[in-house]
Amino acid sequence: MSGGASSGGTAAARPHAWRSAAADRIVEEAIRGVGADIAARRIPKLGGVVLGGGYGRGEGGVFEGPEAGAVRLSNDLDFYVVSEDGASARELDAIGAALGPVGEKWTAALGVDVDFCVRTPWRLRHDQERMMVQELVRGYFDVAGRSGDDLFRGVERRAPEALPWSEAVRLMMNRGAGLLWAKEEGRDANFVVRNLVKCILGAGDARLVARREYRWAAEERGEALGDALYAKALAWKFRPDAAGVCGWETARAVWLAAAEEVRARGRSERKVFHAARWIARRGTLGEWRTFALDPVVRIFRTMERTIRERRPFPDALRKDWAVFN
Repeated sequence: MSGGASSGGTAAARPHAWRSAAADRIVEEAIRGVGADIAARRIPKLGGVVLGGGYGRGEGGVFEGPEAGAVRLSNDLDFYVVSEDGASARELDAIGAALGPVGEKWTAALGVDVDFCVRTPWRLRHDQERMMVQELVRGYFDVAGRSGDDLFRGVERRAPEALPWSEAVRLMMNRGAGLLWAKEEGRDANFVVRNLVKCILGAGDARLVARREYRWAAEERGEALGDALYAKALAWKFRPDAAGVCGWETARAVWLAAAEEVRARGRSERKVFHAARWIARRGTLGEWRTFALDPVVRIFRTMERTIRERRPFPDALRKDWAVFN
């Protein structure tokens, strides 16, 4: 079972969780079990499956109970599924449907969400400037089918400083959505705490991307940013508890300050292509003040006004985010 493309070696050569051998063993068992369940299904057009996300990078969080040996995972397990070349939309849907019961089984077993993200090789190459793809090809473990080295062939590894400004905007857009959700009544306390921590981390990461100072390793990002609240949020990510790191108003202030810096360090040109994408996928012209901007920038700007004015998360903005996130 090979590790990420940049480090190679066996799964045992690199950790899954943050400094927890017990959590590493839980993830290893999940990798073997999920891989066996997928192989048994013999899914047509499936090229291969890898574990990415925090546990693929060796940065997964761990809950440690007060009693000895009480360890469990705290983050979702993010499996990335790559189809064979030429898979149709219907075949991609069929792959996702076939993996649904596997995800449900292991979600129940582990107590965290087990998710499968299905992509074609073409989509990975097309999105190779995206942070998600660049982090994936640097930190993963093979699970089923062809190896990651084969699946990710043709995806160029970029330096972290080369991430485009739009990725900073995307981070702000996604963490802004979490911030707005965390403000809603009736939300579970753990959901609120987790999204406020993600907001602090995402705002800091967006600043680094906009400054062209991003780093692939979380600890190195903390050092580059030099911010005490970010460091506290990073420690919480690795070893979460019920307390969290800050309240909603503090997270809002951090997000808005980062939004100002991100806006100041880049811009999106108005293009017919952007307008066509928006109209094709949303069936509406949207706001005139942001017309023909990159859809991610449009959503970010609307979200910034919403957060600045402390308004609830509008239904139209939710739909925009769901389409373009």
